[in-house]
Amino acid sequence: MSRLLSKIREESKQTWSLAGPAILTGTFQFSIATVTAAFVGRLGALQLSAVSVAQGVIAGFAYGAMLGMGSALETLCGQAVGAGQFHMLGIYMQRSWVISAATAIVLTPLYVFATPILRLLHQSEDISEVAGKYCGWIVPQLYAYAVNFPLQKFFQSQSKVWVVTLVSGAVLGVHALLNWVFVSKLGHGLLGAAMVENVSWWLINLAQMIYLLAGFFPESWRGFSLSAFQNLGAFGKLSLASAIMLWWVLQSEF
Repeated sequence: MSRLLSKIREESKQTWSLAGPAILTGTFQFSIATVTAAFVGRLGALQLSAVSVAQGVIAGFAYGAMLGMGSALETLCGQAVGAGQFHMLGIYMQRSWVISAATAIVLTPLYVFATPILRLLHQSEDISEVAGKYCGWIVPQLYAYAVNFPLQKFFQSQSKVWVVTLVSGAVLGVHALLNWVFVSKLGHGLLGAAMVENVSWWLINLAQMIYLLAGFFPESWRGFSLSAFQNLGAFGKLSLASAIMLWWVLQSEF
């Protein structure tokens, strides 16, 4: 019995050593939108309502879709690690970047035409108008998702999770500071909030790319390769299936 309990403790420790940082990373990154809403709330009820709708409907749908597309890497990278083909991890990540970027292009009209879409969903005219403007300003955030999620899955497949967690936590702090400066003190309003949100997401990507290119992954990252453009059809189908599966799970929870 003691051996069983010891084994359970050991397995739990290993699981939480990966799950804990991943949970924190998700919390930190999700909190970027929460912090933005908190500062926007000081601008007025209309602005808060518009940003909440933009984040919850348009950006929220895009976030889930992009996360799901990137989640295909979990299966492929796990298989590559199990087979000892570490060099394929970098190739798979680059393919995911290509597929995710294409997905971002497809989703861009949701941001561009957010105002009429929200009207069709029976949002008020004022909220739809302001939310549509905000969505147009945060289009760069959509493309940041395309870079971010494949990077995260690449790091997670090699148990390199704490660096991503620390980066996300640090950027969240910077995000709050920038909102205080540009929204509260300098009075740049919704445009300032949108630009700060874009900058914060791309800061996360910049830090992760520096970590990737710094030489810590000699076996799994061998530079950019044209192999990333091979088998995109099959890769895209797997990514789409992952996105649909994740969306279905999220819908069942709500």
